[in-house]
Amino acid sequence: MRIAILGASGRTGGTLVEQAVERGHEVVALVRTPGKVAVAAPRQVETRRADVSSPGTFPDLDDVDVVISAIGIGKGEGPGALVAGARLLAESKVRTVWLGALGSGVSSRSGGLIYALVMRMFVGSELAEKAEADQIALNAGATVFHAPDITDGPLSPTRHVVPLAGLRRPLLPPRISRTTVAALLLDEAETGGHATEIVVPLS
Repeated sequence: MRIAILGASGRTGGTLVEQAVERGHEVVALVRTPGKVAVAAPRQVETRRADVSSPGTFPDLDDVDVVISAIGIGKGEGPGALVAGARLLAESKVRTVWLGALGSGVSSRSGGLIYALVMRMFVGSELAEKAEADQIALNAGATVFHAPDITDGPLSPTRHVVPLAGLRRPLLPPRISRTTVAALLLDEAETGGHATEIVVPLS
């Protein structure tokens, strides 16, 4: 497959690039600053400048099979970046797998009481934008992942996703490793089994 990864220079995006190459896919790395992308197999990775704040210069994606978005808010991204990215991908008409956050929008209480309090404390100002971006992606047919707190750690051999409606509310704040989230995003990109759904990645 030819997979585009939006936000490929970030930690999760970089992990996605590495895993996609390991699986034998061709990768189009979509980044605001192309020089920040370093890959072990450059012949399998094409880098394109993609600034969501500049829609007129956003690259054409007609030559890719699916795009995975790993963009977030922070490190220079101002308010509106998530919504802008979601709109650009919706307009591209390319099948999309969108990485969102558990605890935003319709999943605001799904991570449990402690998790909800932590999200409001540390992500509060961004929750509304996350929810709006998720809805734009869903309306365009994307699969939206509501990932819990992402940490460093190994790939879980029992990784799986559950529909948001089927998630059991945990007592303790849920966590998942970055490598596991990336693998699940790629699983969905390969299969397309949860289009127009919100799913929760679990270890």
